Amino acid sequence: MPRSVSFRVLIAACFTLGVTALGAFVVRLHASDLPLDLVAGAAGERIAPKPQHEWRLVDGKHWQISDAEGEDPEVTDRAEGNRGGCGPGMIEVRGNMKADPPKHIMFDPKSAEEMQKTTCTDWIQKEYPERCASFDRAAWLDKSKDMPTKPMHFCMDRFEFPNRKGAYPVIFINWNEAKGMCARQNKRLCTEDEWTFACEGEEATPYPYGYERSPDKCPIDKKWRAFNEKPLKKRDSYEAMMELDRLWQGTPSGGSPGCKSPFGVYDMTGNVDEWTVTVREGGNQSILKGGYWGPVRTRCRPATRSHDENHVFYQQGLRCCTDAPAPGTAPAAVEYESPPPTSLDPSRPTH
Repeated sequence: MPRSVSFRVLIAACFTLGVTALGAFVVRLHASDLPLDLVAGAAGERIAPKPQHEWRLVDGKHWQISDAEGEDPEVTDRAEGNRGGCGPGMIEVRGNMKADPPKHIMFDPKSAEEMQKTTCTDWIQKEYPERCASFDRAAWLDKSKDMPTKPMHFCMDRFEFPNRKGAYPVIFINWNEAKGMCARQNKRLCTEDEWTFACEGEEATPYPYGYERSPDKCPIDKKWRAFNEKPLKKRDSYEAMMELDRLWQGTPSGGSPGCKSPFGVYDMTGNVDEWTVTVREGGNQSILKGGYWGPVRTRCRPATRSHDENHVFYQQGLRCCTDAPAPGTAPAAVEYESPPPTSLDPSRPTH
């Protein structure tokens, strides 16, 4: 065979092998990195990737990783020793909260949040959503020493709903649904002030664990992942579950021992956003507190006020409160729910 022909045959063979390898790479890339509706096999057939976790559907529209049921709250109460006069799985929170001015003005320099920002000594990101690595405790105590205070006394769940150590939070919940989930347990959503005080304590620390931001203590500052809204529209679908599975970077409740407030409440910053009730007049009743696992503010004072009561997203959860029992009375009985496991067939219709 002439040398020129042999060379052309060799080039053609190499090209064919290269295209084949590239095609295999693209298929692997689709299967591991892309949303479910963009995944396809080499012959055009649909590939259903396996989820990282086992999930169950709660109330037909919320989701929870079902790897563990969690510890009995009575067992946790005995180990923690700070239940006080509250019902099982709750903590009695009592003390004096540093109060903001009665008239709420955005970016009010006299508010605790804005005053506290001036004591940041090491900004990670000063633009919204601002993140501070370290606050000056002495400077904050000096600035806040003359702030008015108000008495607080209430009971709060130790963990995010369903409030069991070792269980994963239930997510994909709007404010109205969160309110109903608490009511079914003879509880209510916490007010934003109750949530803030339980997080920061009487000293009003920026983080539940102090003045130094720490992704080692709380599940925060994970790399942001772009979300795909399309599969999330059908909340009970296999596609929605797979998108939640792809986005999830949280931890089981109590999985971060250092993520604990002065009162002993766990996971208040990071993990999942928590719905609360506003204390302000006008605007939405629905307030999100605490942030989630991503690179956001995740401090005690900030709040997200822009979402209405029907807004639902992949990182939203809740925590419940009750009024503190009157002296000499027993706390109200709590009814815990154990949703049945749900297995979704990826081939079943979702529309």
